[in-house]
Amino acid sequence: MLDSKSIATFIAKKRKEKSMTQTQLADKLNISSQAVSKWEKGVSVPTTELLVELAKQLSVSVDEILNGKEEGGVSYSKAGVDISYTDSIKTEMEQFVSQGDPRILNKLGAFASLYDFKFDKITHPVLVLKAEEPGSKQKLAIEYGYTESICHDMINHLVNDIIVMGAKPIAVLDTIVCGSAEKDTIKSLVKGVSDACLNNDCVLIGGETSIQPQVVDKGVYILTSSIAGVIEKDKIIDGSKISKEDVILVVASNGLHTNGYSLVRMIMDIYPKIKNEEIDGINFIDAIMKPHMPYYPIIKNLLDHDWITGMAHITGGGIMGNLKRIIPRGLCAHIDLSKIRVLPIFKFLRNRGRIQDDEMLSTFNCGVGLVLVVKKVHVNKIQNHIMNYTECYEVGTIVENYEEEKVKFENMLKW
Repeated sequence: MLDSKSIATFIAKKRKEKSMTQTQLADKLNISSQAVSKWEKGVSVPTTELLVELAKQLSVSVDEILNGKEEGGVSYSKAGVDISYTDSIKTEMEQFVSQGDPRILNKLGAFASLYDFKFDKITHPVLVLKAEEPGSKQKLAIEYGYTESICHDMINHLVNDIIVMGAKPIAVLDTIVCGSAEKDTIKSLVKGVSDACLNNDCVLIGGETSIQPQVVDKGVYILTSSIAGVIEKDKIIDGSKISKEDVILVVASNGLHTNGYSLVRMIMDIYPKIKNEEIDGINFIDAIMKPHMPYYPIIKNLLDHDWITGMAHITGGGIMGNLKRIIPRGLCAHIDLSKIRVLPIFKFLRNRGRIQDDEMLSTFNCGVGLVLVVKKVHVNKIQNHIMNYTECYEVGTIVENYEEEKVKFENMLKW
């Protein structure tokens, strides 16, 4: 039980030791002087949101304020990690974790997450595991206010990486490393991750929030996450079933997704006014911050069939770097670059940065978010299904090749 009188006396004492008036303290906290006056009269106590900043201004810990007395020696709170405050953050996180999934057998706060791994329709389940982070795009996201959006980037990228093997996403664990715990930001990040998971038919089951004030600067947030998916063993898509004359289809991207941002930031540093320019009526910042496109909702109904022999998620390394990972020895993906429908944002970046074509192709997806290798007889069915969601078109075929060249481009991108 909080003792408001002790808290009042303690706040007044520490304020006076700092030679601050009630008005000066109120100004630093961006609140009214009447609020400080009420604290020092014991009429009310500071809200959770204000406690950390108040503790900082008074050079004490949150625990000392709540206990109404100064603790001797050093403390974890004084080092920058306040357990009372972080516990209150965890309480607010709980509404976004698990979301009523009956497979999750415990609640937030346990030492680890328990997930009931039994699937009635899968006789030989294989776990598909992956970890991911949204790269340097997250720096721009925090700077320009795309806090929840960057979570969708991270989760969509993560899910896309496992569905190319035919997996169904089931559960995600996230990690947030920060220099200081700002409740609204943490809450927004966890909500963003949870919402993105639900959009991909999986669930956030827990994770870690690590406050590292002497490692990470205040205001900096570093996100990572891990996913578990499941697949029937004989349904795994790993490229081994790709054969000569299979058709290569492109599923369009919606922009940069989560790759190439170090280069984008360099261009922004060289041409700072670029932030105010527009690409096809969209502000530059909005154009580059579009969330990474989720492909699971688009292709999940195709995965129960044997129509797709290989899939590649086009991320860092571009089409060449990712597609060659699934092409079997003795075969080659022959791609006509002139058929790729390059998005306006890539044309803009190429022209503004005077970037060479080979650099564009190895850094960006250039409009190609996902590549499918499919049996010729199933091309129309697959295209018709995907076209209900986004563009899907043919760019090449699988041919024999005994020179170890797994991907070969012909012609040039049309800018």
